[in-house]
Amino acid sequence: MFSLKKNKSTVGLDVGASSIKLVKLDRHKDGLAVSAMGIRELPPEAIVADEVKDREAVIFNIQSLVDQIDPKIKDVVISISGFGVITDKFMIDKKSGSEAEQAILFEAEQRSPFDVEDVTLDHHVIKVDEETRKAEILLVAARNEFLNSYVELIMDAGLQPVVVDIDAFATLNAYEHNYEIDPSRITVLVNLGYDVTNILYLTEGLYHSTRDISSGTREIYNAIQKEFRLNAELANKALKGEMKDSIDQDMLKATIISASDELVSGLELAFSYFKTQAKVDKIDWMVLSGGGALVPYLPEFLQSKLNVPLEILNPLRNIDFDPDMFHYLAPEKIAPLLTVPIGLAMRKTR
Repeated sequence: MFSLKKNKSTVGLDVGASSIKLVKLDRHKDGLAVSAMGIRELPPEAIVADEVKDREAVIFNIQSLVDQIDPKIKDVVISISGFGVITDKFMIDKKSGSEAEQAILFEAEQRSPFDVEDVTLDHHVIKVDEETRKAEILLVAARNEFLNSYVELIMDAGLQPVVVDIDAFATLNAYEHNYEIDPSRITVLVNLGYDVTNILYLTEGLYHSTRDISSGTREIYNAIQKEFRLNAELANKALKGEMKDSIDQDMLKATIISASDELVSGLELAFSYFKTQAKVDKIDWMVLSGGGALVPYLPEFLQSKLNVPLEILNPLRNIDFDPDMFHYLAPEKIAPLLTVPIGLAMRKTR
């Protein structure tokens, strides 16, 4: 969202706490097509809560993934999330040009908990009411220290970030491209990651608000590793449902459920706050993506605990791809994990 560069194909790079995902999309007259895709696991402690603990390991794995997929890749779209980023929404009088910029900057100075000199700002017009001559503005602010550190990491891996987006907005981008948004339904997009979960709400078919919570699947991973005495690699396989014949499934289900308390509490609190702010009684639909969507028994458990109908997001639903590109992996089984990089790669450059 913060800078752009023109290109016919776009590469989305998602550096998560547990893995790095890369998707290259080509644009043609009939739509979008995946021309390259790859996933590479990271050491469990390489990134913790959005903080890079092992910089060399992260850079090495980014470079290795690019070399494996397409060594010619240089320009990438990346994203950030967590407490280094804030979003806000407000109304201003409809203006254009420098007047609009000044009005938005004034509002940002009043609202941001950070000094505007210490952040990079961007905004998007959600809607304009021509009768009242009012515009609803979405403001995004990223702390420069947080943003610059991440951009430098990507550049040290030999890549050039051409767009910096937000994880939640990338998820929305992927959802909008692949599904029809029902304006009569209040929908929440939940991108469930390893350390951070991105939540974005849609009301009347439009963006309402977003929130990140500092809880994900790491606690589940740690509980599985401890309960079944597994090493990191085997615990990761169990987390993805790849060890059905090796471990007791009833015990696995119980372990996952008991390790999900913090996640459920975070989601309940976020949903309650949204309903108060939006003055609504319920959320009609939840769309789950990210690695958490692939954890066995977890989607069903979240649906029952949160009492919201749930579906798993498939970001490849309206995108052409060659199944052979996924090798031994079934596309539909890993698709939710690719939501953010696909949403990033959909960003048009101009």
